[in-house]
Amino acid sequence: MTRAYREIARRPSRQIHVGPVAVGGGAPITVQSMTNTRTSDAPATIAQVAELAAAGADIVRVSCPDEASTAALHEIVRHSPVPIVADIHFHYRRAIEAAEAGAACLRFNPGNIGSKQRVAEVVKAAKDHNVSIRIGVNGGSLESDLLQKYGSPCPEALVESAMRHAHILEDHDFREFKISVKASDVFLAVAAYRQLAEECDYPLHVGITEAGGLRAGTVKSSIGIGALLWSGIGDTIRVSLAADPVEEVRAGFEMLKSLGLRRHGVTVIACPSCAREAFPVIKTVEALEQRLAHIRTPITLSVLGCVVNGPGEARETDIGLTGGGKGTHQVYVSGIADHRTNDGDLIDHIVAMVEAKAAAIEAAAAQTATAAE
Repeated sequence: MTRAYREIARRPSRQIHVGPVAVGGGAPITVQSMTNTRTSDAPATIAQVAELAAAGADIVRVSCPDEASTAALHEIVRHSPVPIVADIHFHYRRAIEAAEAGAACLRFNPGNIGSKQRVAEVVKAAKDHNVSIRIGVNGGSLESDLLQKYGSPCPEALVESAMRHAHILEDHDFREFKISVKASDVFLAVAAYRQLAEECDYPLHVGITEAGGLRAGTVKSSIGIGALLWSGIGDTIRVSLAADPVEEVRAGFEMLKSLGLRRHGVTVIACPSCAREAFPVIKTVEALEQRLAHIRTPITLSVLGCVVNGPGEARETDIGLTGGGKGTHQVYVSGIADHRTNDGDLIDHIVAMVEAKAAAIEAAAAQTATAAE
């Protein structure tokens, strides 16, 4: 994206690492999700982590509410292709156990786990095992004194809570952390993140918590997360859906692709269809999205049912398809009319073209990397 109106100036932030994955400091915005299996069931959790990684998740979080969960973490981390974040709430021993088990990051709030000595022990474990931390403030679980002070969850309360926890870590000379100030209310969350972005330069984990089911939650998250990303705020994101966690990853990447912040997989430009369509656009798009979901190489594909907007959209995509009538349709390559294809093999033909394009891009990238070495 080189046009000035498409450029988003990201908020400058310091950089931390979640395992080998950089977060903040100009690094690509990462997409996260969380397993919904019982962490103590290592095989089930490992399988779901693999599904999320295959969908493109950069980081995966697992809940560690008990000793059985942290005991299983050794095996989970060993089999995971991506860094694992251990979600800790109140028990400081679980945080230490998770760090020792190989978690790349701990999600907990220092002020919630007890005495200064306990916090010091957790920070020491994080330092000893090269583990980062996420301070995770939530509008539904604010400290009682802040609720008494402000009367109800508000941006000021969320930010004060976040900075309170941040200062605890800073007092222990620990700065390898990121912060989130999530709320289920879009306006509250966006206002809190904007205020926090002015308060500190730590990387921010952005999300709208408990957003809802697949459709409503995706829309709600797109509005909140999208507004923040558009204003340059956000170094890693998680779309929280009451749905298959893989859908969270897909939604996250669609947000980043829509804003030109990260390219991932096939981006499909398609018309909503009308009486002019020369082939069943909706069914064709559904089939293509399903069959091309495995591709992670950035490719743009336009699928339009007629010649009104089809040629113009095709000029802007890697591969384009425009309905031409009489059972044959025009295929474009890099914006240029290339050949025609028939109704019968339409989907198979486009899938083969996209897969070949992805393979060519990957081969060229590998060759460039080899030459650089």
